[in-house]
Amino acid sequence: MMLAAFALGLAACATGAPPARTAQTATGPVLADASGMTLYTYDRDAAGKSNCNGKCSVNWPPMKADGAGQPAGNWSVVTRDDGSKQWAYKGKPLYSWVKDQKPGDTTGNGVNNNTWHVATP
Repeated sequence: MMLAAFALGLAACATGAPPARTAQTATGPVLADASGMTLYTYDRDAAGKSNCNGKCSVNWPPMKADGAGQPAGNWSVVTRDDGSKQWAYKGKPLYSWVKDQKPGDTTGNGVNNNTWHVATP
């Protein structure tokens, strides 16, 4: 099912649609991936650069952008330390959180001394 959702996301990007959508959660509207999972930003990221690598990226998987269409508007692609590509919104790299279990979960909001935040449209 995740593969199908990922493929759907890739197809959307290829047609010019944004790589994420807006979803309603208990915390309000957030950006969500093709599976409806909440996306997050990290305060320790630099403008246009991810600083979440290694173990951090295991807990906070980057929203991969390899071969996923062309950035437009508020959307951009950043190159990670390992050379892979990651989507960014308004210059902020986007991540999911391994402890979110279902679409609409926002359990990563405020984690790690309030350095992680739900990505808002």
